[in-house]
Amino acid sequence: MVGEVTPNQQFSPIGREAVESRYAWWRLATALALGTIGSVGMWSVVVALPAVQIEFGVARADASLPFTMTMIGFGGGGIVLGRLADRFGIIAPVLLGIACLVAGYSVAAIAPSLWTFALVHLVIGFGSSATFGPLLADTSYWFVARRGIAVAIAASGNYLAGTVWPPVVQHFIASAGWRPTHFAIGVFCLFAMLPLLLVLRRRPPPQIDTPSGSFAAGSAGAQLGISPNALHALLCIAGVACCVAMSMPQVHLVAYCGDLGYGVARGAEMLSLMLGLGIISRIASGFVADRIGGVATLLIGSTLQGVALFLYLWFDGLTSLYVISGIFGLFQGGIVPMYAIIVREYFPAHEAGTRLGVILMATLFGMAFGGWVSGLIFDLTGSYQAAFAHGLVWNLLNVAIASWLLVRSNRRLAFA
Repeated sequence: MVGEVTPNQQFSPIGREAVESRYAWWRLATALALGTIGSVGMWSVVVALPAVQIEFGVARADASLPFTMTMIGFGGGGIVLGRLADRFGIIAPVLLGIACLVAGYSVAAIAPSLWTFALVHLVIGFGSSATFGPLLADTSYWFVARRGIAVAIAASGNYLAGTVWPPVVQHFIASAGWRPTHFAIGVFCLFAMLPLLLVLRRRPPPQIDTPSGSFAAGSAGAQLGISPNALHALLCIAGVACCVAMSMPQVHLVAYCGDLGYGVARGAEMLSLMLGLGIISRIASGFVADRIGGVATLLIGSTLQGVALFLYLWFDGLTSLYVISGIFGLFQGGIVPMYAIIVREYFPAHEAGTRLGVILMATLFGMAFGGWVSGLIFDLTGSYQAAFAHGLVWNLLNVAIASWLLVRSNRRLAFA
């Protein structure tokens, strides 16, 4: 029978006790802390964008390149470090990530040109990736019935970082300058993250290679009528599309508020609000995914993200931007973690780190391309209106893919 568990696939007694145990929850808390600290690489560059643009005297599109490099490094790191985690466990990739963060921020602090500053963000992004995809895959090994909520909590470290770091980084950039601030971030990562690795030393329990979703892992796509690689490719395209749309407010909100005359500090506050409420969205999406599955939850989040993005086209008052940014955070926060849930629903456990790393690379490519092209559209038009519309079109592509997967899966199950 499809999905039947054979005797040699059962958890050992040790594994049964470890899954969803007190230690598993402590491990989850540690993953959340590491994600909150290590994801600074994704958000410091956004806050520093206006200061970097002024110091190096470049156009907005050029000033957006460090963010693009961060996303490329984050995406590539997700694959490399995810594969490393699949083979050797979580300690090795996180340790390498810490080293990259420390080195990257140290060099960024003395960068003589924009190009040096941009290129070193490849290393920073690579380092930050260790505290996202590999940790999500590792977390999924320690939970079964509550896997959705556990992965969502682990993924919330990324948004908690976006809530905590922007106002902190903005404060120190304003008071001490962006160069000393970058050096201080590297030192903090070293001393705050290393002790947390002690909690992660235990290896995951043996895994049952069956999914939490609708059909057996190892035969991904069986109920969709497509091959595992075709399904994987579709998820990658969906990841690009949703994150091109997501990048417009996340990357350019600070600069947008500066252009409107509200000041970059207001933009940093809005970004913090957006990502803080995104944490609520991520956790809520985990509860929802445990009940209706990853694909259906992805579709809900993507549709609501499109609604919020549409609102940016019509309102640009200070109060309305605070409100819309909060709505955007509430709507889109659960999208990216759903790819981790979908991977565990449709693919074998031993492929989780690598498969998820490739999909996350696609999402980060979407963020990188979206962040850069939004700056380019601004330079060409002198306005962000066209950039918001551009993001909305990409969001519709994500909705279309998620809808097709859900409808096709339900249709084939109905005739099974």
